[in-house]
Amino acid sequence: MSRPLREARVDLDAVAHNIRVLRGNIGDARLMTVVKSRAYGHGAVAVSRAAIAAGTDWLGVVDIAEALELRAAGIDAPILAWLHGPEAGFDDAIAADIDLGVHYLQQLDRVADAAGTASVQLKVDTGLGRNGAVESDWRPLFEAAAEHERAGRLRVRGLWSHLANAGEGEDLAQVAAFERAIADALSAGLTPELRHLAATAGALRVPSARFGLVRVGIGTYGLSPFDDASSADLGLRPALELSAGIVSVKRAPAGTGVSYGFDYRTPVETSLALVPLGYGDGIPRQASGRGPVSINGRQYRVAGRVAMDQFVVDVGDDEVAVGDRAVLFGDPGTGVPSVDDWARAADTINYEIVTRLGGRIEWTYAARD
Repeated sequence: MSRPLREARVDLDAVAHNIRVLRGNIGDARLMTVVKSRAYGHGAVAVSRAAIAAGTDWLGVVDIAEALELRAAGIDAPILAWLHGPEAGFDDAIAADIDLGVHYLQQLDRVADAAGTASVQLKVDTGLGRNGAVESDWRPLFEAAAEHERAGRLRVRGLWSHLANAGEGEDLAQVAAFERAIADALSAGLTPELRHLAATAGALRVPSARFGLVRVGIGTYGLSPFDDASSADLGLRPALELSAGIVSVKRAPAGTGVSYGFDYRTPVETSLALVPLGYGDGIPRQASGRGPVSINGRQYRVAGRVAMDQFVVDVGDDEVAVGDRAVLFGDPGTGVPSVDDWARAADTINYEIVTRLGGRIEWTYAARD
């Protein structure tokens, strides 16, 4: 069976492996697999099913629409959706048994006024500076939530925040702030069963931040959140391989300009291979001249600028033919470039490389084991 011209192949066995490894690192805490932004570019429905089969307890998304997509696919695991616009409607989410992240009074009141009895998880800001109630607003928010809970308009299932990953001292200060938030919530009459602060980085390196549940995003996909530890160092397997079939190979004399602006000229007579992926598919233009590519077991670099639909690889005198696969990244344990290699080439982070993919790429799912 022929492969798609442009293919993002996801190894669901790697996802399951990563879930098991991460669970082995978090002690007795429950695990939420974060599948926002199409499961970090890997496919939310397929990854969610694999994660549930591997033993995850919760799924986490940003938007209600993302949560409803999972429900429409028949996924009935607990889901938390946590970022809502000021005009967001909550009726459908409540009817679908989706927990709602809430972080300010007006939003809490709107959820309480929606149809049905909502399950909410209150978000506090312990130092990241994004959404979440600031400390001076904790008490009013908690007291209002307790009043709504007593009236049967909602129930408070969780209390949570997010680490900034700004260093050990900052992390521990946030842990202390979260403990204050828990104490304030309890004194206001709330008894949230779920208390969570840590994502992948905190789950692995800040044991005091684990509380009763951890939210694992990037680690699920076999990618490291750290600059000083690779996926292999953490025992994780990258789950996504991005490749394309080469559509043109031609000989070019020395001095041939390649792609827009002629930033690259062939130093000698050579062969140029054309890969049908470009920034229209999420390939970073910033990686022009630097992005690594593996063809037939050998590694090369993008020659010249990445265009909207394609880029060129100078393969020298190597035997490369139309139809051969160019692998941009995958599991480096198999000898191909890594997502981190592309992140360095584009001066960004691995999170961005995988989540930006789209355009004409086709997603397929395979098991390596």
